[in-house]
Amino acid sequence: MKTIDKGAHRTGTVGRRTRRRLLRATLVAAGALSALTVAQGQSQHDANNGPAIRTNEGWVRGYTNGSGVNAFLGIPYAAPPVGALRWQPPQPVTPWHNVLDATHYGHVCAQTTTLGVFAGPASIDEDCLFLNVFTTKGVQGGNAKRPVLVWIHGGGNVDGVSNDYDGSKLATGGPNGVDTVVVTINYRLGLFGYLSHPAIDSEGHLFGNYGILDIQAALRWVQRNIDAFGGDPNRVTLGGQSAGASDTGANVISPMAAGLFHRALFESSPTSTFPPMSVATPRGQNFATAAGCPGSDATTAACLRALSAPQILQYQGTANANGPYVNGPMVDGTIIPITPQTAWTTGRYNQMPMMGGNVQDEANFGIGITEYFSGPPQVPMTGDQYTTLVTNTYSGNAGPGGSPPAYPPGTVQAVLAQYPLGNYATPAAAYDAVSTDPGACRALHVDQLWAQRVPVYAYEFNYQNAPYYFPAMPGFTPLAAHTIDIQFLFPLWHGGILGVSHPLNSSETTLSDQMVAAWTNFAATGNPNGSGGTPWPQFTTSSQQMLSQNIPLGTWSSSQFSQRHQCDFWNQYLVY
Repeated sequence: MKTIDKGAHRTGTVGRRTRRRLLRATLVAAGALSALTVAQGQSQHDANNGPAIRTNEGWVRGYTNGSGVNAFLGIPYAAPPVGALRWQPPQPVTPWHNVLDATHYGHVCAQTTTLGVFAGPASIDEDCLFLNVFTTKGVQGGNAKRPVLVWIHGGGNVDGVSNDYDGSKLATGGPNGVDTVVVTINYRLGLFGYLSHPAIDSEGHLFGNYGILDIQAALRWVQRNIDAFGGDPNRVTLGGQSAGASDTGANVISPMAAGLFHRALFESSPTSTFPPMSVATPRGQNFATAAGCPGSDATTAACLRALSAPQILQYQGTANANGPYVNGPMVDGTIIPITPQTAWTTGRYNQMPMMGGNVQDEANFGIGITEYFSGPPQVPMTGDQYTTLVTNTYSGNAGPGGSPPAYPPGTVQAVLAQYPLGNYATPAAAYDAVSTDPGACRALHVDQLWAQRVPVYAYEFNYQNAPYYFPAMPGFTPLAAHTIDIQFLFPLWHGGILGVSHPLNSSETTLSDQMVAAWTNFAATGNPNGSGGTPWPQFTTSSQQMLSQNIPLGTWSSSQFSQRHQCDFWNQYLVY
C-alpha cells in the first residue's frame, strides 16, 4: 500500500517510512551523531545530512528547504491509534534510539470525503498522529526564543492534512513580521476522531472528542520539545482555519487545555456552536448498528474495533458529502464541558488574546463544490435550486453537525423576501449572500462577547480577485471564497492533490506580507501590530473596529459590517 505525500517534494511507501525510523544504525550514522552537540536543544547543520534536534522522545533529522527554513516533517507525537487504541485518548509515543528521518510527511489520516479538489488523497491509514516543525536556521535552543504557532488544518473535521501547509513564510515572518516556530499537525477525523457510543463511552476513559484530545497531545509535545527548535513554550498560539478554527475554540473552552497555549487565532471563523450528546450519541449508535455491531456492551466495542478502516469509511461518506453518522466536536461534559455560547457569555473559558474573522464570500466554497460535482458538463445553480436550498436550510432543521439552531416557522418565507433573486446577478450570488451572512453575524456576536473580557482583534478578508485552486467552471466566480485566504499565509497552498496552485502577483504578495506580519506579531505579543493600534485596531466594547484584509488594507466598524451582512435581519432568527 502506498501513501502519497501531498507536499510535492517527497513520496514514499508505508514500509519505507517505518524502516526509516530505524535508519542511521550504521557507522556513518554514528559518525554523524558524534558531530552533534549532545546538549538537548542544540544542533549542527550538515549539508549532507541536514539539521538534527534531540527531542524528549529521540533525535530527529530534518532538512533545509528552498526558503532556507529548517523543516522537520512526520514527527510522531502520540502512539498510532490503531487496534485496541482506536477510540481511545492518544497514548505516549514509544521513544526511538536512532535518528528519526524527518524529511517526509507522515501518513494522511483516514478520510474519504475530498470535496472535489479541496482535499485528498483519500486514505485508509489510522497511523497518522504526526506533526511538522518549520523553524528558521541557526542554533535552535538559543537564548532568543521565538513565538510558536500551532496550526490546525481545516476540512470539516472529516478531511484535510497538514502536508498541504508549507509553514516556511510564517517561520520567517516575511519581510515585516517576526521569526516564528510553526508547527502543523494531523489529527483523527470523521468517525475515527469524533464518535460517541455507550459501549465505548462507558470504558472509563475520556471519550467522544478524540480529535480534540489529539490536538491537546500535540500541544503537550510542544510544551516538552519546542524549546529545542528555538521556540518559547510560554508564547504558544493555537490557530486554524475552518474546522481548525472550530477546534481552536474547543480547546479554548476545554479546561484540559489550560496553560498549553496562550493566544487563539480563528480563521473562518470564531467558534459559535457544537452539537450536544443528545445528537452525537444516537448517530454513533446508528453507525454501529449499520456496521453490524448492535448493542451497548463490551462485545459491541470489540466489534467496532474489529472493523477495518475501509469498512468504517463506507459509513463516513462519499467524495462530496458526509454520511448521516458524522459528528464534529461535541459537548461531552469533560473535554468540552459547556457550549460555546455558555462559555463566551459566562467567561468560563481559558481567557487569552483572540484574533479571528471570516472571508466576505464564505459560501462560494460550497457553491463551487456543488457545481464541480454537477457534471460533466458542469452547470451553475438555477433559480429553482436556490429556492430549494433556502427552503431546506431554513425550514427548522438542525444546523451544521446536527447542532442548533432550529429556525422558527416562517423563516423560509422571510429569507426569500429578504434575499430575492431579482436583487442579485445570479442565483449563486444570492445563495452566497444568504448563506454567508448568518455566519458573519454569529462571528460578530462572538467578538462582542469576547471583547467583554479579553483583547480581541477582528477582521474580514475582502479581497475578491485572488487566484483559486478549483478549475474554471461556467458562471462561477470564487470572489473571497472560504479557504481562498490560506494561500496568503501558506504559499502556494492548493488544497488536495488535484488542486492547482497559482503564484500571487506583486500587490497580492504585499497583502500576504501584511497578513504574515499580523499572524506572527500576534503569536509574539498578542497584538497583530506588535504594539500599538495600527493598522489593525483592537475590537473593544466601546470601539468595535475590525480590519479589512484587502488591497489596500482598510478598517470596518461593526455597524458597517452588520449592514453588509444584514445582521439586523438575522438577529431575529439566529439562536445564539
